[in-house]
Amino acid sequence: MLQIRNVQENDYTSIIAVINDWWGGRPMADMLPKLFFIHFQPTSFIAEEHGEMTAFLVGFLSQTFPGEAYIHFVGVHPDKRKDGVGRQLYQHFFETVKQQGCHTIHCITSPVNKTSISFHTKLGFAIEQGDKMVDGISVSSNYDGRGNDRVVFVKEI
Repeated sequence: MLQIRNVQENDYTSIIAVINDWWGGRPMADMLPKLFFIHFQPTSFIAEEHGEMTAFLVGFLSQTFPGEAYIHFVGVHPDKRKDGVGRQLYQHFFETVKQQGCHTIHCITSPVNKTSISFHTKLGFAIEQGDKMVDGISVSSNYDGRGNDRVVFVKEI
């Protein structure tokens, strides 16, 4: 049975240990500093089955735009993809931030991550207009620094 709980500071070590493997060897660990596990515990979650981590979601409430929240990073164990774990984590995040007065969720992904783009659009996220097209998808150039284009999503909850 899937259990969802808030992240704790000590979860950082176990997530960083698997994150690059879960992304097929892509170097992702630097995109998730420990500060998220210290400062955003109320809006960040771990999904576990039988005491084993199957997925995580790191998100937070916008400090700039009241009523908005941001999902910074999500990971699902490769063997658990398509089991609905990611959807459950997103729904848990939506419910949590809605209770805090949020009505809008933002997140991003890389244009090469077609699986992520499909997942987000199936969840009802809209792709925000960027400044160029990549494979028929609107992309924001240099969103995460020079050469790091991103697909920017928004969803009303």
